[in-house]
Amino acid sequence: MVNAEAVRWDVGAVLWDMDGTLLDSEKLWDIPLYEFAEKLGGTLSLETRQAMVGSNMPTTMALLFAEVGVTPTEEETADGAAWILRRTEEVFRAGLPWRPGAREALRAVRASGVPMALVTSTERGLTELALDTIGRDLFDVTVCGDEVGGRNKPLPDPYLKAADLLGVDAAACVAIEDSPTGVTSAVAAGCTVLVVPCDVPVPAGERRIFRDSLVGIDLTALAALRA
Repeated sequence: MVNAEAVRWDVGAVLWDMDGTLLDSEKLWDIPLYEFAEKLGGTLSLETRQAMVGSNMPTTMALLFAEVGVTPTEEETADGAAWILRRTEEVFRAGLPWRPGAREALRAVRASGVPMALVTSTERGLTELALDTIGRDLFDVTVCGDEVGGRNKPLPDPYLKAADLLGVDAAACVAIEDSPTGVTSAVAAGCTVLVVPCDVPVPAGERRIFRDSLVGIDLTALAALRA
């Protein structure tokens, strides 16, 4: 029999990414991103779109304008970001699909009593909308892409901030991610990372354990990753 207390204390906290990890929302982001590229008179390539996965809005806008050969003013960049966020909100409100096993995994880990955080590159406004679907009561803290002083994934700051807010050492945490950008961030922070790739392949590396889905994930399974 597994000792639940021993398992719980082996994992300081569980830190969840959102887009592509809990929600199959990267496909929803495709809509405004491809539309905006067309508004600019260009086309968004698959390679550039994949480079945006897991990134924050400033990085996404820089990639998007560069793709279509436009050098924007600060105002044009801000206006473009605002348009994309408004359009994404419309798409999100139409319905957010879960990744396989994600809903059940969240609730199973939460029921164990271990602290949990949501660590996302998505900005606070859209995150709050997504939390209506995910359940904001499942997380002790949430860290969004516009709350880390511009030091977004792949830098370690988002995961370090989440661990600090929870009062735990990031090295004692398990992060759950789907993208190379997010995995790089979590590994740099010192976390053990459960990698469930979604739209973009993730290379093998240190402190990364791969699974095809979140089906069957609970605290015991996450604690085993740190054994």
